[in-house]
Amino acid sequence: MKIFNILILFSLVVFSGCFQTIAVKSLGGIMDNGFEVLNEEQDLGIAEISVASNLKLLETIIKSDPDNQHYLLLASLGYASYALGFVEDDSIERAGFFYHRGKEYGMKILNSNREFADAQEKGIEEFNRALNSFSEDDVPAVFWAATGWGSYISLNLTDPSAIADLPKVEAMMKWVIRKDPLYFYGGAYFFLGTLYGSRPTLLGGNPDSSKEYFETCLKINSRKFLLTYVYYARSYAVQTQNRELFEECLNRVDTTSIDILPKARLSNAIAKKKSKLLRDKIDELF
Repeated sequence: MKIFNILILFSLVVFSGCFQTIAVKSLGGIMDNGFEVLNEEQDLGIAEISVASNLKLLETIIKSDPDNQHYLLLASLGYASYALGFVEDDSIERAGFFYHRGKEYGMKILNSNREFADAQEKGIEEFNRALNSFSEDDVPAVFWAATGWGSYISLNLTDPSAIADLPKVEAMMKWVIRKDPLYFYGGAYFFLGTLYGSRPTLLGGNPDSSKEYFETCLKINSRKFLLTYVYYARSYAVQTQNRELFEECLNRVDTTSIDILPKARLSNAIAKKKSKLLRDKIDELF
């Protein structure tokens, strides 16, 4: 009888574990579809609530499968996107928190590469060598980890330790350009355009490079990813005090249908919201 009871207990444990594995895998598939559907949503209210709830569900899945790189990538891009789209304009502190969380999920993927993990505390040459040990398959993880990291830094420019990490973020985005320049609507160009256009020349800014990166990004996404125009206006146009370009960029956002890029309808809706906020500040900025 005791042996029989032990066997029953053993079976329950095994089946419980199998059921949990199946459930996690099923939820993972649902999460993939969920993020795809969310990207096509145009109502910002629905999207904000849905993204937040999906992120907590995703973290529940990760808790059951902590080393699953696919789920970690979804969390990395999810938190970076949530911070940019729904938090940054209202609370810099909260946005920084979520950007950092997105960075950490992305870096967990990348740090499975021991050479890269060891290079993080070394100089930029060693860091670049470690980056080159990745393949094109690693582009999404590198891109979203760098997005979270760089966005966190941009909100903490008074922190010397944060600024010291900028060359590494820059190196990551340049690596993405070498491996897959078209990834995420030319997102690495978008990021570097913002990076070089947001700061004065004395603090590492480069208006000429910023303009070149933004124009390349617009060519890649056929001028359909409207956030490109918002950040072109917000960084380069403001830094160079080019009010005409600023208004031209925002007009383009305001007059273009969010349906011009159905798979990024949510991003374009966010761009329209940000365009309005920027336009309201025009007399402060120029």
